Amino acid sequence: MSLKIAARIARRELRGGLGGFRVFLACLILGVAAIAAVGSVRESIRLGLQQEGSTLLGGDAEVELTYQFADDAQRAWIDANSLESSEIVDFRSMAVFGVDRTLTQVKAVDADYPLLGETVLKPDMPLSQALDGQNGMPGAVLDPVLIERLGMSIGTVFNLGATEFVLMASLEREPDASGGFNFGPRSIVRTVDLADSGLLQPGTLFETEYKMILPEDADLDALEADVESTFTGARWRDRRNGTPGVSRFVDRLGSFLVLVGLAGLAVGGVGISAAVTAYLDRKTEVIATLKTLGADSRTIFQTYFIQIGVLTILGLVLGLALGALIPFLIAPILEARLPVPAAFGVHVGPLFEAALYGALAALIFTLWPLARVEEVRAATLFRDGSGLSRKAPRALWIGLTAILFIILVSSAAALSGLWKLTLGAAGGLLVAFLLLVLAAAGVRKLARRVARSKTMRGRSASRLALGSVGGPGGEAMSVVLSLGLGLSVLAAVGQIDANLRNAIANDLPERAPSFFMVDIQPDQIDGFRDRLNGNPAVTGVESAPMLRGIVTQINGQPAEEVAGDHWVLRGDRGITYALEPPEGTKITSGEWWDGDNQGDPQISFATEEGEELGLTLGDQITVNILGRDITATITSFREVDFSTAGIGFVMTMNPAALAGAPHSFISTVYTEDAAEATILRDMSQAYPNITSIRVKDAIDRFSEILAGIAAAITYGALATLITGGIVLIGAAAAGVHARTYEAAVLKTLGASRKTILQSFALRSAILGGAAGLVAIIAGGLAGWGVMTFVMEADYTFEPISAFLIVIGGILATLLAGLAFAWGPLAARPAGVLRARE
Repeated sequence: MSLKIAARIARRELRGGLGGFRVFLACLILGVAAIAAVGSVRESIRLGLQQEGSTLLGGDAEVELTYQFADDAQRAWIDANSLESSEIVDFRSMAVFGVDRTLTQVKAVDADYPLLGETVLKPDMPLSQALDGQNGMPGAVLDPVLIERLGMSIGTVFNLGATEFVLMASLEREPDASGGFNFGPRSIVRTVDLADSGLLQPGTLFETEYKMILPEDADLDALEADVESTFTGARWRDRRNGTPGVSRFVDRLGSFLVLVGLAGLAVGGVGISAAVTAYLDRKTEVIATLKTLGADSRTIFQTYFIQIGVLTILGLVLGLALGALIPFLIAPILEARLPVPAAFGVHVGPLFEAALYGALAALIFTLWPLARVEEVRAATLFRDGSGLSRKAPRALWIGLTAILFIILVSSAAALSGLWKLTLGAAGGLLVAFLLLVLAAAGVRKLARRVARSKTMRGRSASRLALGSVGGPGGEAMSVVLSLGLGLSVLAAVGQIDANLRNAIANDLPERAPSFFMVDIQPDQIDGFRDRLNGNPAVTGVESAPMLRGIVTQINGQPAEEVAGDHWVLRGDRGITYALEPPEGTKITSGEWWDGDNQGDPQISFATEEGEELGLTLGDQITVNILGRDITATITSFREVDFSTAGIGFVMTMNPAALAGAPHSFISTVYTEDAAEATILRDMSQAYPNITSIRVKDAIDRFSEILAGIAAAITYGALATLITGGIVLIGAAAAGVHARTYEAAVLKTLGASRKTILQSFALRSAILGGAAGLVAIIAGGLAGWGVMTFVMEADYTFEPISAFLIVIGGILATLLAGLAFAWGPLAARPAGVLRARE
C-alpha cells in the first residue's frame, strides 16, 4: 500500500515540472549519449568490415604463405576448391627515379586481379591496360603520394630493383585495401614483369596471397581445417573476418573511448548527486507535511525514488536518442576519413551498454542523498535551512552503493574485454575522487583558518571569500569534485600524449639506427659490410641472418590453445641463428649451445615474451619456416630490448637447426643525418634488390597514427570536461539564492558592490585553483601508471599542460561564478531581507 501512495504523491509532484533537475538531466543525457555514440560508431565499423569482408579481402577467402609460392599440389587444391583465384605477391622495395628513391609497398598481381571490386586509376583506364605499359616497357600504377615524392609524371620511367617500369596512372583506390599498416605508399605491377628484377629471390621478404571466389555452399570451417593440413605454415582468412588487425584496433580503441565516457559519466554523477540533494533541500516543507500526516521514512524514500527513477528513464531515453543520432550526423565526415567501410545505423548492443552504464551511475549517485531522507526528524523540517543530514547514511546504503559500483566496473570490464585497463581506470577514478574530497575538505579548513588570521584584517573581499569557502553548506565540495574529475581526465590525457610524443621525438632518434636494410642476399653481405664500413660517415653497422616463421605448437599442443592470443603467436615472426651469443647479450637463465654442437635444434627465447607465454627451459617450440616444421628445445632465455629500434629477435636458433634454409640478411646502419641521402643513393645503385627503410620515416608514420588516436581520446576527455562544466554551472546556479541573501546582508552592513564582486570572484578562483592542482596530481599519477605499466616507457612530468590545467580550472570557475553574480548584486536588500522574515 505504501508503494501505491508513494507513486500517487510522486505523480502529483512531477506535474510541477522539471525545475531543479536540468543539471541532473543534462549530465545523464550527455554521459549516456557519449557512450552510445562511441559504441555505435564502433559497431558500425565492425558491421561494415563484416558486410564488406569479401571486398576488403579481395575474395571470399585467402591463403597466405610467407616467403614462398604455392607448389603444384597447393595450386591444385586452390583450383579444385575455388571458382576463381588470383595470386598476389606483397613486399617492400625502393622506387628509384633519377637520383631520388623512396620506399614503396609493392603489390605484384596476375592477370585475374582483382577478383572483386574495381581499381580506380587516374587517368581513367582498366588496370590491365595500365600494366601492359607502352613501347615494350611494362607498366605500373603508383600511389599519388609516391608520384609526388619522386617528382614523377605520367609516362616517366622508374626502377623497381633492376627492372624499368613506365608510370601509366596514379592509384586512386585499390579494391582490397584492408587499412593495414604500410611503411610506404602503394605500387602495383605484374608479377611476371619482376622476373629479372632481383627482388623475389629465395630468402627475400615477401608474402604470397591466394585470393579465392568460393561456391555459395562452401563450408568455410572445413576449408580452413583442410588448409592447415595441405598448406603447412599457411594463414587462412575469409570473409567472416577479412581484416582482423583493423577489427582488433577498432574494438580496442572504441572500448578505451567507452572507458573515457564512463569517466565523463562519473563526473556527471557528481552533478546528479548535487541536483538530487538540492531538490530534496527545497522539498523540506513537503517532507515535513508528509511526516506530520503519518508518512513513514520508507514511503518518503519511495516517493522521491520514483520521481528520480522517472527522470532517469527520461534522461536515458533522450541520451540514447542523441547517441544514436550523432553517428548519422557525423557519418559523412567519418566515411570520408575512414579507410574501411562503416554500416551506420541504429545498433541495439551499444545502446543497451550505454543504458546499463547510465542507469547504474544514476543509482550510485542518487542513493546516498535519497538515503539521508530517512534520517530526518519531523521536528527539524520546518526550521529555516536544509533538512537533510550531512552525515553518511546507514551501512545498508553504503554497502548497496558499493555493490552497484562493483557491478558497473564488472560490466564495463566484461563488455570491453579490457579487464586490466578497466580496473585500472576504476581504481584511478576512485583515487582521484578521494583526493578531490580530501582537497575540498582541506581547502575549507584552510580557508576558515586563514579567514580568521590577523593577516586578513582590513582585506574585506579576501576575508569574505575565504569565509564563504570555509563556511558550512558552501559549494566547495561540488565545485572541486565536478571540475576536478573532468580536469583530471584531461590532465592524464595531456601527460600521456606529451610523454609518447617526447619518446618518439627525443628518445628514439638518439639511440635508433638511421636505416633498416633488408633482403640482403648471403653472397652480398660481405661486400655490403665492406662498403659501409669504408664510409667515414657510417658510425656503426649491425647485421644478422633472418628468416620468418610461425609458432605453431608448444610442447606438441596448438600454440594458441596453450598461450592464447599473444602477439608472438599472431602471424609470422623474425627468426635468426647464431653460433655465439651476439655482443652484449644477457642470458637470464639456461646456457647457450656449444659452438661445436651440430645436433638437435635448440632455441634461445626472449625472457619477457617467454614469461608471458608461460615457457620454461626444456619446453619444445615448433616453428614453421618456409613450409617446414622445426621443433626446437628451449635451452636459454635472454634479454631483448626492442626499445632501441635495433636488431632484436624473440627467437634465435643454433645454426644446425636452419642449415640449408634459404634466407637473407637484415642490417641496421647508424650514420650521420647529413649523410643519409648519399648512403641511400649509393647502396640502392650498388644493390638494387636491397630495401632500405629509413627509421625516421617509420617513426613519422607511427606518429601520424598516434596523433589520430590522441585526438580521439582528447575529444572524449573534452566531453568529460563539458560534463564537469555543466555541473559547475549547476552548482553556481544553485547558489544564487544564498549569494543573493549574502549580498543583501553585506550591502546593509556597508559593503560596496565592488567588494562583494571581488569576494565572489576570489572564492571561485580559489576553488578552481584547488581543483586544478588536485587534477595535476591525479592526472600525473594516471599518466605515470599508463606510461610505466601499459606502455613500459619512461615518464617525465610535463609542466606546460599542467599549468594550462590550473589556469583552465581557475577561469572556468571564475566565469561560472561571475555569470551568476550579477543577479545577487542587483537585488535590493530590503526586498531580500523582508522575504526572510
